Amino acid sequence: MDRERALLDLLGHLDLDPAPPDRGDGERFVGRPPVEQSSPVYGGHLAGQALAAAGRTVSAGLPVHSVHCSFVRPALPTAPFEYRVERVRNGVAFATRRVYATQRGREVFSLTASFHRSEPGLDHQDPMPEVPGPEGLPTYEERLTKAFGEVVHSLGNPYELRFVGPLSFDAAKDPSLVSPRTRIWVRTKGELPAGAGGEHEQLLHACLLAYISDVTMLETVMVRHGASWSHASGSSIDHSVWIHRPFRADDWLLCANETPAASGGRGLVLGRVFGRDGRLVATLAQEGLLRVRGGHAGTA
Repeated sequence: MDRERALLDLLGHLDLDPAPPDRGDGERFVGRPPVEQSSPVYGGHLAGQALAAAGRTVSAGLPVHSVHCSFVRPALPTAPFEYRVERVRNGVAFATRRVYATQRGREVFSLTASFHRSEPGLDHQDPMPEVPGPEGLPTYEERLTKAFGEVVHSLGNPYELRFVGPLSFDAAKDPSLVSPRTRIWVRTKGELPAGAGGEHEQLLHACLLAYISDVTMLETVMVRHGASWSHASGSSIDHSVWIHRPFRADDWLLCANETPAASGGRGLVLGRVFGRDGRLVATLAQEGLLRVRGGHAGTA
Protein backbone atom coordinates (compact mmCIF):
# COMPACT_ATOMS: atom_id res chain seq x y z
CA MET A 1 0.00 0.00 0.00
CA ASP A 2 1.60 3.32 -1.07
CA ARG A 3 1.82 6.29 1.29
CA GLU A 4 -1.09 8.25 -0.21
CA ARG A 5 -3.38 5.23 -0.29
CA ALA A 6 -2.60 4.37 3.35
CA LEU A 7 -3.58 7.87 4.49
CA LEU A 8 -6.70 8.00 2.31
CA ASP A 9 -7.75 4.63 3.68
CA LEU A 10 -7.42 5.93 7.24
CA LEU A 11 -9.43 9.06 6.41
CA GLY A 12 -12.11 6.82 4.96
CA HIS A 13 -12.26 4.82 8.19
CA LEU A 14 -12.72 8.05 10.17
CA ASP A 15 -15.70 9.01 7.99
CA LEU A 16 -18.32 7.06 9.93
CA ASP A 17 -21.72 5.98 8.68
CA PRO A 18 -24.79 6.93 10.74
CA ALA A 19 -26.67 4.00 12.28
CA PRO A 20 -30.42 3.88 13.03
CA PRO A 21 -31.19 5.02 16.61
CA ASP A 22 -31.99 2.25 19.05
CA ARG A 23 -34.19 2.78 22.10
CA GLY A 24 -33.58 6.54 21.91
CA ASP A 25 -30.34 6.38 23.95
CA GLY A 26 -28.03 8.50 21.81
CA GLU A 27 -26.72 8.88 18.29
CA ARG A 28 -25.07 5.84 16.76
CA PHE A 29 -22.41 5.48 14.09
CA VAL A 30 -20.80 2.52 12.37
CA GLY A 31 -17.06 2.29 11.78
CA ARG A 32 -15.30 -0.22 9.56
CA PRO A 33 -12.50 -2.42 10.94
CA PRO A 34 -9.02 -1.78 9.55
CA VAL A 35 -7.86 -3.32 6.30
CA GLU A 36 -4.92 -4.99 8.06
CA GLN A 37 -6.05 -8.27 9.60
CA SER A 38 -3.85 -8.00 12.71
CA SER A 39 -5.55 -9.20 15.87
CA PRO A 40 -6.37 -7.57 18.19
CA VAL A 41 -7.17 -4.37 16.31
CA TYR A 42 -4.69 -1.52 16.83
CA GLY A 43 -6.03 0.67 19.65
CA GLY A 44 -5.52 3.94 17.80
CA HIS A 45 -8.10 2.80 15.24
CA LEU A 46 -10.80 2.68 17.92
CA ALA A 47 -9.66 5.95 19.53
CA GLY A 48 -9.74 7.84 16.24
CA GLN A 49 -13.15 6.52 15.21
CA ALA A 50 -14.72 7.11 18.64
CA LEU A 51 -13.47 10.71 18.75
CA ALA A 52 -14.82 11.25 15.23
CA ALA A 53 -18.20 9.98 16.42
CA ALA A 54 -18.17 12.31 19.44
CA GLY A 55 -17.25 15.31 17.30
CA ARG A 56 -20.13 14.67 14.92
CA THR A 57 -22.56 15.55 17.75
CA VAL A 58 -20.93 18.79 18.97
CA SER A 59 -21.91 22.29 17.87
CA ALA A 60 -19.55 24.42 15.81
CA GLY A 61 -17.03 26.52 17.73
CA LEU A 62 -16.19 23.93 20.39
CA PRO A 63 -12.89 22.20 19.53
CA VAL A 64 -11.89 19.09 21.48
CA HIS A 65 -9.36 19.67 24.26
CA SER A 66 -9.23 16.32 26.11
CA VAL A 67 -9.78 12.67 25.27
CA HIS A 68 -9.74 9.73 27.69
CA CYS A 69 -9.87 6.17 26.33
CA SER A 70 -10.42 2.83 28.03
CA PHE A 71 -9.71 -0.41 26.19
CA VAL A 72 -12.22 -2.88 27.59
CA ARG A 73 -11.75 -6.02 25.47
CA PRO A 74 -9.58 -7.00 22.50
CA ALA A 75 -11.28 -5.93 19.26
CA LEU A 76 -11.21 -8.15 16.19
CA PRO A 77 -10.70 -7.12 12.54
CA THR A 78 -13.57 -9.33 11.35
CA ALA A 79 -16.62 -7.17 12.16
CA PRO A 80 -17.59 -3.46 12.17
CA PHE A 81 -17.84 -1.35 15.31
CA GLU A 82 -20.91 0.49 16.53
CA TYR A 83 -20.27 3.77 18.39
CA ARG A 84 -23.04 5.05 20.67
CA VAL A 85 -22.61 8.70 21.68
CA GLU A 86 -24.05 9.95 24.96
CA ARG A 87 -24.52 13.72 25.30
CA VAL A 88 -23.38 14.29 28.87
CA ARG A 89 -23.16 18.08 28.74
CA ASN A 90 -24.16 20.79 26.27
CA GLY A 91 -23.12 24.33 27.20
CA VAL A 92 -22.02 27.60 25.70
CA ALA A 93 -18.35 27.05 26.62
CA PHE A 94 -18.14 23.28 27.17
CA ALA A 95 -19.58 20.07 25.81
CA THR A 96 -18.89 16.53 27.06
CA ARG A 97 -19.48 13.28 25.22
CA ARG A 98 -19.16 9.63 26.21
CA VAL A 99 -18.79 7.08 23.46
CA TYR A 100 -19.25 3.33 23.83
CA ALA A 101 -17.88 1.06 21.11
CA THR A 102 -19.38 -2.39 20.69
CA GLN A 103 -18.56 -5.24 18.35
CA ARG A 104 -21.06 -8.05 17.88
CA GLY A 105 -22.97 -6.79 20.90
CA ARG A 106 -20.01 -6.66 23.33
CA GLU A 107 -18.41 -3.45 24.56
CA VAL A 108 -14.76 -3.29 23.52
CA PHE A 109 -13.85 0.36 24.11
CA SER A 110 -15.10 3.58 25.69
CA LEU A 111 -14.09 7.23 25.34
CA THR A 112 -14.87 10.47 27.13
CA ALA A 113 -14.17 13.68 25.23
CA SER A 114 -14.46 17.28 26.39
CA PHE A 115 -14.87 20.22 24.01
CA HIS A 116 -14.13 23.81 25.01
CA ARG A 117 -14.57 27.19 23.34
CA SER A 118 -11.14 28.84 23.55
CA GLU A 119 -11.02 32.00 25.66
CA PRO A 120 -8.38 34.53 26.84
CA GLY A 121 -6.24 33.45 29.80
CA LEU A 122 -2.80 32.56 31.15
CA ASP A 123 -0.35 31.03 28.70
CA HIS A 124 2.88 29.10 29.29
CA GLN A 125 4.60 25.86 28.29
CA ASP A 126 7.67 23.72 28.91
CA PRO A 127 10.44 24.16 26.33
CA MET A 128 10.88 21.67 23.53
CA PRO A 129 13.84 19.27 23.97
CA GLU A 130 16.86 19.98 21.80
CA VAL A 131 16.89 17.18 19.24
CA PRO A 132 17.94 16.76 15.59
CA GLY A 133 15.28 17.52 13.02
CA PRO A 134 13.49 14.62 11.34
CA GLU A 135 14.94 15.15 7.85
CA GLY A 136 18.42 13.95 8.84
CA LEU A 137 17.20 10.85 10.65
CA PRO A 138 16.70 7.39 9.11
CA THR A 139 13.16 6.13 8.65
CA TYR A 140 11.75 3.43 10.90
CA GLU A 141 12.04 0.94 8.03
CA GLU A 142 15.71 1.87 7.55
CA ARG A 143 16.34 1.33 11.25
CA LEU A 144 14.75 -2.12 11.04
CA THR A 145 16.79 -2.97 7.94
CA LYS A 146 20.04 -2.04 9.68
CA ALA A 147 19.15 -3.90 12.86
CA PHE A 148 18.08 -7.18 11.28
CA GLY A 149 20.15 -7.24 8.08
CA GLU A 150 17.14 -7.71 5.81
CA VAL A 151 15.58 -5.01 3.68
CA VAL A 152 12.32 -3.79 5.23
CA HIS A 153 10.11 -1.90 2.79
CA SER A 154 7.19 0.35 3.70
CA LEU A 155 5.06 -1.26 6.40
CA GLY A 156 1.86 0.17 4.92
CA ASN A 157 1.12 2.37 7.93
CA PRO A 158 -0.55 5.78 7.38
CA TYR A 159 2.12 7.46 9.55
CA GLU A 160 5.89 7.98 9.50
CA LEU A 161 8.19 7.48 12.51
CA ARG A 162 11.71 8.85 12.95
CA PHE A 163 13.37 7.87 16.24
CA VAL A 164 15.96 10.29 17.63
CA GLY A 165 17.54 7.71 19.98
CA PRO A 166 17.60 3.94 20.43
CA LEU A 167 14.71 1.63 19.78
CA SER A 168 13.91 -1.27 22.07
CA PHE A 169 15.84 -3.81 19.98
CA ASP A 170 18.90 -1.51 20.12
CA ALA A 171 18.72 -1.28 23.93
CA ALA A 172 18.21 -5.05 24.16
CA LYS A 173 21.51 -5.60 22.34
CA ASP A 174 23.47 -2.81 24.06
CA PRO A 175 22.65 -2.08 27.75
CA SER A 176 24.46 1.30 27.52
CA LEU A 177 21.54 2.52 25.39
CA VAL A 178 18.92 1.89 28.08
CA SER A 179 17.02 5.13 28.76
CA PRO A 180 13.84 6.20 30.57
CA ARG A 181 12.81 8.39 27.62
CA THR A 182 12.24 8.29 23.88
CA ARG A 183 12.07 11.08 21.32
CA ILE A 184 10.07 10.27 18.19
CA TRP A 185 9.13 12.44 15.22
CA VAL A 186 5.74 11.47 13.77
CA ARG A 187 3.44 12.65 10.99
CA THR A 188 0.92 11.23 8.57
CA LYS A 189 2.21 9.89 5.27
CA GLY A 190 1.36 12.55 2.74
CA GLU A 191 -0.46 15.84 3.08
CA LEU A 192 -4.08 15.92 4.15
CA PRO A 193 -6.61 17.12 1.59
CA ALA A 194 -8.18 20.54 2.12
CA GLY A 195 -11.02 20.16 4.59
CA ALA A 196 -13.88 22.25 5.87
CA GLY A 197 -11.53 24.38 7.98
CA GLY A 198 -12.08 25.67 11.49
CA GLU A 199 -13.04 23.30 14.27
CA HIS A 200 -13.99 20.54 11.80
CA GLU A 201 -10.45 20.43 10.47
CA GLN A 202 -9.07 20.66 14.02
CA LEU A 203 -11.20 17.64 14.95
CA LEU A 204 -9.72 15.63 12.07
CA HIS A 205 -6.17 16.40 13.22
CA ALA A 206 -7.13 15.50 16.81
CA CYS A 207 -8.51 12.15 15.60
CA LEU A 208 -5.27 11.53 13.73
CA LEU A 209 -3.19 12.37 16.81
CA ALA A 210 -5.28 9.96 18.89
CA TYR A 211 -4.61 7.35 16.21
CA ILE A 212 -0.87 7.95 15.82
CA SER A 213 0.11 8.58 19.44
CA ASP A 214 -0.97 5.11 20.57
CA VAL A 215 1.91 3.58 18.61
CA THR A 216 4.67 5.66 20.25
CA MET A 217 4.08 5.08 23.96
CA LEU A 218 4.86 1.57 25.26
CA GLU A 219 8.13 1.45 23.32
CA THR A 220 9.47 3.80 26.02
CA VAL A 221 8.99 1.19 28.77
CA MET A 222 10.79 -1.42 26.69
CA VAL A 223 13.74 0.91 26.06
CA ARG A 224 14.04 1.64 29.78
CA HIS A 225 14.32 -2.09 30.55
CA GLY A 226 16.41 -3.08 27.55
CA ALA A 227 13.66 -5.52 26.55
CA SER A 228 12.88 -6.58 22.99
CA TRP A 229 9.44 -6.99 21.44
CA SER A 230 10.61 -10.35 20.11
CA HIS A 231 10.21 -11.57 23.70
CA ALA A 232 7.19 -9.49 24.71
CA SER A 233 3.66 -8.46 23.92
CA GLY A 234 1.88 -5.23 24.83
CA SER A 235 -1.51 -3.59 24.60
CA SER A 236 -3.07 -0.31 25.72
CA ILE A 237 -5.24 -0.30 28.84
CA ASP A 238 -6.07 3.40 28.82
CA HIS A 239 -4.87 6.41 26.88
CA SER A 240 -5.38 10.15 27.37
CA VAL A 241 -4.72 13.16 25.16
CA TRP A 242 -4.91 16.82 26.22
CA ILE A 243 -4.78 19.29 23.34
CA HIS A 244 -3.36 22.72 24.19
CA ARG A 245 -2.94 24.43 20.83
CA PRO A 246 -3.94 23.86 17.19
CA PHE A 247 -1.61 21.68 15.10
CA ARG A 248 -1.48 19.68 11.89
CA ALA A 249 -0.94 15.94 11.96
CA ASP A 250 0.65 16.04 8.48
CA ASP A 251 3.44 18.29 9.81
CA TRP A 252 6.22 16.73 11.85
CA LEU A 253 5.38 16.43 15.57
CA LEU A 254 7.90 15.46 18.26
CA CYS A 255 6.62 12.98 20.87
CA ALA A 256 8.86 13.38 23.93
CA ASN A 257 7.93 10.38 26.09
CA GLU A 258 9.07 9.30 29.57
CA THR A 259 8.14 6.36 31.78
CA PRO A 260 7.98 7.08 35.54
CA ALA A 261 6.82 3.63 36.66
CA ALA A 262 6.15 0.02 35.74
CA SER A 263 4.87 -2.74 38.02
CA GLY A 264 2.36 -5.56 38.15
CA GLY A 265 2.68 -6.19 34.42
CA ARG A 266 1.70 -2.59 33.60
CA GLY A 267 3.80 0.33 32.39
CA LEU A 268 2.98 4.05 32.57
CA VAL A 269 4.19 6.54 29.95
CA LEU A 270 3.80 10.33 29.91
CA GLY A 271 4.39 12.28 26.73
CA ARG A 272 4.56 15.83 25.42
CA VAL A 273 3.90 16.62 21.77
CA PHE A 274 5.65 19.59 20.16
CA GLY A 275 5.27 21.17 16.74
CA ARG A 276 8.29 21.91 14.56
CA ASP A 277 8.13 25.53 15.78
CA GLY A 278 8.60 24.46 19.42
CA ARG A 279 5.00 24.94 20.54
CA LEU A 280 3.72 22.39 23.05
CA VAL A 281 0.53 21.27 21.30
CA ALA A 282 -0.56 18.25 23.36
CA THR A 283 0.18 16.10 26.40
CA LEU A 284 -0.25 12.32 26.47
CA ALA A 285 -0.58 9.64 29.13
CA GLN A 286 -0.91 5.89 28.67
CA GLU A 287 -0.88 2.79 30.83
CA GLY A 288 -0.35 -0.47 29.02
CA LEU A 289 -0.19 -4.18 29.71
CA LEU A 290 3.28 -5.61 29.07
CA ARG A 291 4.01 -9.33 29.21
CA VAL A 292 7.72 -10.02 28.87
CA ARG A 293 9.27 -13.47 28.53
CA GLY A 294 12.84 -14.65 29.02
CA GLY A 295 13.93 -12.93 32.22
CA HIS A 296 13.57 -9.29 31.12
CA ALA A 297 11.08 -8.27 33.80
CA GLY A 298 13.54 -6.85 36.33
CA THR A 299 13.62 -3.28 37.67
CA ALA A 300 15.43 -0.51 35.84
